[in-house]
Amino acid sequence: MHRRDVVRQMGAGLAALSISNRVTAYPTTPAPARALRIAHLTDVHVQPLVGAAKGFEKCLHHVQHMADKPDLIINGGDAIMEAHGRGQDSVRRQWNLYNDVLRSENALPLVSCIGNHDIWMRQETAAAFGAGRQWAMDELKLSKRYYSLDRNGWHIVVLDSVQPKADGSWYTACLDEEQFNWLADDLKATPATLPVLVVSHVPILAACVFFDGQRFSGDNWNVPSRWMHSDTVRITSLFREHPNVKAALSGHIHLVDRVDYAGVSYFCNGAVSGAWWFGNYHHTAAGYAVVDLYDDGTVRNSYVNY
Repeated sequence: MHRRDVVRQMGAGLAALSISNRVTAYPTTPAPARALRIAHLTDVHVQPLVGAAKGFEKCLHHVQHMADKPDLIINGGDAIMEAHGRGQDSVRRQWNLYNDVLRSENALPLVSCIGNHDIWMRQETAAAFGAGRQWAMDELKLSKRYYSLDRNGWHIVVLDSVQPKADGSWYTACLDEEQFNWLADDLKATPATLPVLVVSHVPILAACVFFDGQRFSGDNWNVPSRWMHSDTVRITSLFREHPNVKAALSGHIHLVDRVDYAGVSYFCNGAVSGAWWFGNYHHTAAGYAVVDLYDDGTVRNSYVNY
């Protein structure tokens, strides 16, 4: 054996020894497992005109023919086109159509929240508002206008964003005192290890509200309390006391955005109806969101044009 071969082999052996001495086995962290897949369908606005029922049907088919189906559908409110100011017969036809499509075209579990267009008010009084909201609850099969449930290691809170104004006239977006106190108690009673998803019709916090119409005038941005919760600061302050609140879903604006603030991701998820069944609304096509919730508290929200 030539000397250069001996040196080469010795060098290779020393290198291997050096590498083996440096290799350290570290424990691997398993990837988070998906706990729950949700289809968030908001602002369907079913009506007997412009093919709205067929569009809703198409959306439900799209959801249920996914290769990886959702475990749950969340109706984010505004199931029907318009109850406010309409005659009872008109409102009844809209609800019958919405529920007929659901019965015939949906096989997945569904939970709902109330939207402003769901509430019938022929006269703007507090009593009429209460009666109209109860009608919507009956159609949506809700025993309570706000509630919570546990699914697959997640706590889901469904809120009622739509409140009458102090004079009983048409709505403002906020939580009434009774509901806010319930929310505070519900979050306090939820184990800190259990991640929380919040659902509301009107956004608690959103950026798209600044682009819905002429919102800037006289050196000031103007966002009505019907566009976004007027008690945003109060609610987000409550969420900061509970780091297990991970995300909030909303609709109402028919636009899509995401705002990350103080550890919570706020998703505004467009509209099944797009521009009320007349094409895109601004730059947002008709669609719904697929929301994947993971066992480590992470959330993935994707908007789907069906």
